[in-house]
Amino acid sequence: MHRTRALFCDLLNLPRGKYIPPDVASRGSIGFARAAYAVSYDRDLLPVPGCGVHSGLPDMELKLDEERRVAWQVATEIALGDIQVDGKPFDLCARSQLKRAVSQWQSIGLTPKIGLETEAFIFQRDSDGVWRPYDTPGAFVYGTGAENDPRGLIDEIWETAYACGIPLESANGEYDNGQVELTLRFDDALKACDDAFLMRVMARELALKKGLLLSFMPKPIPDRGGSGLHVNFSFTDTEGNNVIAPDGALSPVAKHCMAGLLHHHQGLAGLLATTVNSYDRLSAGSMAGYWANWAEDHRMVTVRCSSGSASSARLEHRMADCSTNPYQAVASVLQAALLGVEGTLKLQPAEDLDGLEHVRATRHVPSNLDKALDALDKDVVLRRAVGEAYCDALIYIKRDEADRLIGKSVDDVRDFYLPFI
Repeated sequence: MHRTRALFCDLLNLPRGKYIPPDVASRGSIGFARAAYAVSYDRDLLPVPGCGVHSGLPDMELKLDEERRVAWQVATEIALGDIQVDGKPFDLCARSQLKRAVSQWQSIGLTPKIGLETEAFIFQRDSDGVWRPYDTPGAFVYGTGAENDPRGLIDEIWETAYACGIPLESANGEYDNGQVELTLRFDDALKACDDAFLMRVMARELALKKGLLLSFMPKPIPDRGGSGLHVNFSFTDTEGNNVIAPDGALSPVAKHCMAGLLHHHQGLAGLLATTVNSYDRLSAGSMAGYWANWAEDHRMVTVRCSSGSASSARLEHRMADCSTNPYQAVASVLQAALLGVEGTLKLQPAEDLDGLEHVRATRHVPSNLDKALDALDKDVVLRRAVGEAYCDALIYIKRDEADRLIGKSVDDVRDFYLPFI
């Protein structure tokens, strides 16, 4: 290996990092300015709480994992790690917050297992240099092969993921032309999020080499469907047994988890749907997490459960989208679920209507990013569980983002986000 690519994921879900010689990486840590967490998409430096913008832009360290990951670039290895300040986890490091959430679950004898489903649209440049939807006139949902992907991008992503040890479980055409779904296998929470983080970076970089843009924006094309990040999860006990539905019926743990997620439904939006564009996807009658409801094997609810098999039973939270840092998304879902277990919250009746035109639910996500951030700010219990300093920083940088896009057209909003998401 000629170089190490050290990477971490920031509040904006950007893969910040450095190329360094392997012998430098072997020292175990690498320095960055703490203000990296305070730079907007527009590259403005903002006084985000905790970043020391008015205190001389102090340092932080990326404490590297001992294990190195195989990279998709020649003669390169990847090093992931946790951000630390003064030898302790940095409050704004989502990876550290995820580790804390996992530790809290393990303290009650349960280990989270996570499976992430990601969705994205492919764009190509027209003769004027403008990004247009991928030309796939013969595409169809659950499509594979050249009709869905004439330039073979998904083939290359699959082969590269295999070579890099990123465990894709499936890849297929999604609902709309030029839309794809890339699903990762269940694994321990940290490994699952590391894989999702690297898969997204890898897939976008491979697309750009082909002259294409793979966008994980929640709703980049107004008259087409949305793209989500579905967080599937279960728990194993100390003997390795799945506790979601051990006897073919939902366990008390599973019910309390869903109750916690639904209780904190509005506040979770500020953590799981973190762009202005996210709220174009989250609407009534969509296959997204709009309503505060749940049901068994029902794609029109926010919390979908599957209890048919004791070994593979799981819960699925469908609100998040891939503009959100995956460590943040999973940590938030796990913390809201844990609040339900710790508070023995009672689960409301299952949704029994179609979810398209008729629902029993009366609560839903806020109508825009500003209101979602307000809901998160007011949900003190959820903020404390996820991390107050973390939520303060996220709310600050995302309020600034929302303010920048007030009054902008749909096209302006898309063009703002497209290079980054």
